[in-house]
Amino acid sequence: MKKLLFSLLFTSIVFAAKSQTLAQIKKVLDTTSNPIGFVKYVLKKKYFIDTVAVVTTSNFMGKADSLAYKGKVGKVYGPFKGENILVKILYKAPNTFYHVSHIVLDTSTYSFRFASSLADTIIEKIQSGRESFASMASTYSADYSSAVKGGDLGWFVRGVMLQQLDEAVSKHKKGEIFTVWTAAGLHIVKITDNPKKDVGYALMLRVIL
Repeated sequence: MKKLLFSLLFTSIVFAAKSQTLAQIKKVLDTTSNPIGFVKYVLKKKYFIDTVAVVTTSNFMGKADSLAYKGKVGKVYGPFKGENILVKILYKAPNTFYHVSHIVLDTSTYSFRFASSLADTIIEKIQSGRESFASMASTYSADYSSAVKGGDLGWFVRGVMLQQLDEAVSKHKKGEIFTVWTAAGLHIVKITDNPKKDVGYALMLRVIL
């Protein structure tokens, strides 16, 4: 008798789930304490659980890292245009972010000796107040995407930059200006802000409708 009642109850739940509108499904996913169980046993939909990393908070590579950073834990998003998927943010974890600006002197254009001398001149002008870091970036930097923003690279996690830059950034403090050689050339780097903790990872449930 108990098995029959359970079978009838479960059948009615599944039938109800199948007849639910998208809005109703999202409402349940928003509020249930067991979203995976609801998707697996009631909706009977395919699902994936992904860990999405946020590498920079200035420019997002797509919807995944944008949701990982901006989305609220427990909230359901979607479906998005061209995709039949719902996304629920299950959990977020912090990471350490750095904020720097740089000027890249391209050593395929300048000799190493000239680049080094020019870097010294640029730093002296900035530190004396005769020029700003932004104006020097606009004039000299070979990294055009950051040059138009005064050399600002935004906030990023350690590990996404060139190794030499990564190692140097962690050794300097806010306001310090220094040079770093990489395969891209000679970088004049300014630590714009102190490191900070921010959202670095998100655990996301993707439901295929």
